[in-house]
Amino acid sequence: MAPPAAAAAVTLGGKGAALTPAAVYALSHGLADPAIDPSALQRLSTRGPSPQDTPASLRGLALSPPESRAAAAVLLNKLLVTAGDSSALVTAATATGLAGSLDLAAALPPASRDEAAVAAASAPVAVALAAAIDCCASPLVRVADAVAALSCEAARGDVAAFDVPTSGDGLSAKDEADVAADVKMLLFGSKLVGAAGGADAASFTKVPTVNGIFREAVRALHARVRIELNAPVKLGKRDAVQTGEGKEEALVVLATQLARPVQAMLKLSVARARLCVARIDDAELRKKLTDGVEIDDLKGMLGKVTIDSDAVSVLRGVYNSLLKFRDILAWEAAVAMAVIEMDSSIEKPQAGEENEAGSSTENPHASGEKPKGDKKSKKKKTLGKGTSAVLMLLRDHVTNGKEVLSVNSALLAEWGTELSLLFDPKCPRLVSLVDKVKEIVETNEVRRLPKIPKGTRDFGKEQMAIREHAFSIITGVFKMHGAVSLDTPVFELRETLMGKYGEDSKLIYDLADQGGELCSLRYDLTVPFARYVAMNNISSLKRYQIAKVYRRDNPSKGRYREFYQCDFDIAGVYETMEPDFEVIKVLTELLDQLDIGTYEIKLNHRKLLDGMLEICGVPPEKFRTVCSSIDKLDKQTFEQVKKELVDEKGISNETADKIGDLVKTRGPPLEVLLELRKEGSKFMGNAGSVTALNELEILFKALDKANAIGKIVFDLSLARGLDYYTGVIYEAVFKGTTQVGSIAAGGRYDNLVGMFSGKQVPAVGVSLGIERVFAIMEQQEMEKNQIRATETEVLVSIIGKDLILAAELVSELWNAGIKAEFKLTTRIQNHLKYATQSGIPWMVLVGESEISSGKVKLKNLAASQEEEVDRTEFAQVSGGDEATATGGEVGGLEGKRRMWVR
Repeated sequence: MAPPAAAAAVTLGGKGAALTPAAVYALSHGLADPAIDPSALQRLSTRGPSPQDTPASLRGLALSPPESRAAAAVLLNKLLVTAGDSSALVTAATATGLAGSLDLAAALPPASRDEAAVAAASAPVAVALAAAIDCCASPLVRVADAVAALSCEAARGDVAAFDVPTSGDGLSAKDEADVAADVKMLLFGSKLVGAAGGADAASFTKVPTVNGIFREAVRALHARVRIELNAPVKLGKRDAVQTGEGKEEALVVLATQLARPVQAMLKLSVARARLCVARIDDAELRKKLTDGVEIDDLKGMLGKVTIDSDAVSVLRGVYNSLLKFRDILAWEAAVAMAVIEMDSSIEKPQAGEENEAGSSTENPHASGEKPKGDKKSKKKKTLGKGTSAVLMLLRDHVTNGKEVLSVNSALLAEWGTELSLLFDPKCPRLVSLVDKVKEIVETNEVRRLPKIPKGTRDFGKEQMAIREHAFSIITGVFKMHGAVSLDTPVFELRETLMGKYGEDSKLIYDLADQGGELCSLRYDLTVPFARYVAMNNISSLKRYQIAKVYRRDNPSKGRYREFYQCDFDIAGVYETMEPDFEVIKVLTELLDQLDIGTYEIKLNHRKLLDGMLEICGVPPEKFRTVCSSIDKLDKQTFEQVKKELVDEKGISNETADKIGDLVKTRGPPLEVLLELRKEGSKFMGNAGSVTALNELEILFKALDKANAIGKIVFDLSLARGLDYYTGVIYEAVFKGTTQVGSIAAGGRYDNLVGMFSGKQVPAVGVSLGIERVFAIMEQQEMEKNQIRATETEVLVSIIGKDLILAAELVSELWNAGIKAEFKLTTRIQNHLKYATQSGIPWMVLVGESEISSGKVKLKNLAASQEEEVDRTEFAQVSGGDEATATGGEVGGLEGKRRMWVR
């Protein structure tokens, strides 16, 4: 194929301009020429050269002409952007010399110290090779999916292989799901794909996973290459040689991470091609095609690439493996095309045919008229909308519009060569192919199931019924204790939230600056409450709030990024342990009334915890960070926590072991309290610990009198890593079969309000992790099979289509305060089915006989009993009694209602 005409010049060094991997590739292969931005030229020095030593990393490199041109382009751009970013001495002679010849040797030896530092720190050869890998790999992200879809058509693969579920809780890989969805879009409408079956099906079921990992690796390398191409070199801060070596190492890591999925994709491509070949009837051609590719040289290819310690050699190896994959992918595409071409049962797409994914040029048969005698065409199977368009593009490229008379091994070899050239970034048609695949996928997005962000979830009608029931219980408990309701904005000023959550501050969601203020989504409801109290100069308040909070956490089962919290807080000065007692009592009442099963409330005191750390020899400045580690003991073993304390937080082994001995202490509150206060206890020699133990004695005795101490466990391992806690801390844990972990937590925070106003307002509160409670309740209701989404008491069933009659009857029920629905259909079975599925206890049946007699029929679905009621007494309030409610004399629907609501 003749090389295309040179592209427009690539301008380097311009303000706001960025050098792309594609531009480096074009420059390296002579498809474009470099041009220095005039403003960049003005910043260059005209001083005479003062030659320096060539950096060791650039000495003696045996570079091919394209590699040398690419490295020269990278170095030239680095010199220009560095000169523009600082007062670096870059000579005009060096820059213009590089632009004129694009030969790395032309810039060596460097003409100034700054140029030498830039040359050493920028690692131009490694960056150039990484740019070439990026440029070749990026289009293959789309091409590989398209070829896999084409092979699925040719081999009659199973489209179910691409049914990859998506999840909002982080339990699915985004790129894997995207690949599966894209391939399904390409295959949409296909009458060929079916069930491949057997072990061979793995060649298609692995596509989403392997191609998805390839996407992820390409994206990571691309992001790094763009940085290395355009970031200026910071001179004088670090050793230039070490900086350059660090860049090379980073690129090698990313490139080898890309090489692994390339190897896997290459093997899958060969396997898919052989599946396609198996569809060919000609045994001789089948043998030639099966032997047409040697895969022995593929074995150990990755090992050969990665074991070499020379970064340039490793990057070259990755690039060569990518070219090998490109050739194999082209061969697979050629085989799939040939199989489809030879299969007379497949209707071949024609240029100009209109479909939702292809072009819309004029078609002589667009009117829908079939040529005479073409009766069999109706029985032919069609390709998918997307694969038809891809096939036409590939076929047009390899045949130049000529008719294919016969298919043989020589023709296939020719097609493979032509397609390999098509998949090369040097070919201008590659852009059209990639754009077409992208267009097919994006224009068919309406058929793709939409997704929700990780860590979020939708709630269906049954789930909402459970949530509303739970919220009513929770609100009732809060109000019973005299709490008032408050609400605060879903986002706060970032300065309000920062510095309150310790190491968890990294989980705060920051918002883009849209109005001149730096804002973040609220992490909890406690800090906004403290801010509210401080802003409004409130000295005493008992409040509750039920609202959503947001955490940039790792989603997992029962852990979300958006979730409800139910908070109960008491702010103000009270007698010792007075509000602490009430808050814990509220927590026990909540968990008891929600009836979720067995739970325990672990309790500790922050002053006791600090005293323990002081006794063990932890410096005061490390109390909070050590608490964050101890707080992980409910999920990790002490050995894991100890490793973090010693290796990451600088705690000695001896101190860590002392902490380990003490945090094992747990048990019934009054018994543990007695143990910690006995004579000789180290805690009794620590002032903070003595204060904490005295407060806990009051609290435990009050809880004991209130019959609320049975579910409480005094646990010295409870740390609660948030920075704002100052006194009692507690955490409720579910002990049933559903594994959800902590379901509620809280504590005393006396200084939080003062952080905003300077006026200290002590406070204590608890937060119920309602999402985890919902998970338990949903599981319980599913086991009972008693979830009912609607509260409808009566279904008005019109056996017909008389909307006017339905409106009259159902309005009488609504006006009487009875929850009712109506349904119009001539089939009584449809009425019964709807009422049964919705759990509606009563039906009012009205057919022709009822209309003529002036009566309506009442049907009790649970008891399978029917009674007739006079139409005039249909919704009359008659004040029914127990006899009525249990099946006695009917006195109107209001009498019946007593049974419905029970």
